[in-house]
Amino acid sequence: MNPSKLLVSNFFLLLFVACGGGSPKASSLFEITLEGNKSAFQQNQSVGIAIKNKKEKSIHNITYSIDDEELQLSDNNISLNIPTLGNKTLKATIEYEENTVEVSKKIKVLAPTAPSLYTYEIIKEYPHDINAYTQGLEFHNGVLYESTGKKGRSSLRKVDFQTGEVLEKIDLEKNQFGEGITIMNGKIYQLTWQNGLGFVYDLTDFKKIDSFQYGQSKEGWGLCNDGSKIYKSDGTEKIWFLNPSTLVEEGFIQTVTNKSVFNKANELEYIDGKIYANVYQKPSMMIIDAKSGAIEGVINFGGLKEKVKKHAELDVLNGVAYHPDRKTFFVTGKNWNKMFEVKIIEK
Repeated sequence: MNPSKLLVSNFFLLLFVACGGGSPKASSLFEITLEGNKSAFQQNQSVGIAIKNKKEKSIHNITYSIDDEELQLSDNNISLNIPTLGNKTLKATIEYEENTVEVSKKIKVLAPTAPSLYTYEIIKEYPHDINAYTQGLEFHNGVLYESTGKKGRSSLRKVDFQTGEVLEKIDLEKNQFGEGITIMNGKIYQLTWQNGLGFVYDLTDFKKIDSFQYGQSKEGWGLCNDGSKIYKSDGTEKIWFLNPSTLVEEGFIQTVTNKSVFNKANELEYIDGKIYANVYQKPSMMIIDAKSGAIEGVINFGGLKEKVKKHAELDVLNGVAYHPDRKTFFVTGKNWNKMFEVKIIEK
């Protein structure tokens, strides 16, 4: 090798080591150990914790955190009193000798209790377009709005729920697959499935006025809102928060039971702090706490599909809309010829 090149190479090596490039990785020095070597815990659970000091360093201080919020440590136990649940990263910030390092561990924080079980009572049956592959359903001022799917058949509709008559209709482009809708601030928001694209319509004149692209969310499934933000499901365990003005994703919750992280939330409806979500491909619906993501209830709609007309394109339960004046739910399915007004009853 050219002596001058060797000199330059050695110079950069010394510079790299002097800048800390030769320092040991934090994981080679320390490791978080949890009670019973478990990785799944319940919200609010107290968990024994320790740091395995692999090189017997002199530790001055340790703080633990999840989602950048410090956890209280008492008698070598941390309390998992955190507001949101799901897959989490537990971090330990360790001050030792003249250094500070961070090590982490993946854990699951699950719901504190099992979901309550519910069934339903049919109040009334209504006609529904048998050709409507229902993906979104919502009431506004007593009028039903519906989004339908399938490429070449997707649409946004204004419907007379009493008769099933389609009052107004906007067809999507043939390569677009319509999904969930929600109505807020005089606008209708509609998703597409895998196009990475959503649409905004003026509620008054029922015309498209804007479109938006998705951020980190995987696909477009269901939509609902609480009056200040929009919730979006995407086929994963996450339900995203969208800013209604910019449509930017500003965070998410994860849907969990007391036993596992669950990824089947489909069409959504928001009522009094809870998100009601169809379970994908199942005759059931979840009741999700909109702040924590805990699945607090499961509604069994078994038997409802047997009450509609049988035909080749008949598909699963999908579509939930709450009527605030009647205080009842309206549910239907993909290519069902009926819509059902129901009351939810705890078992």
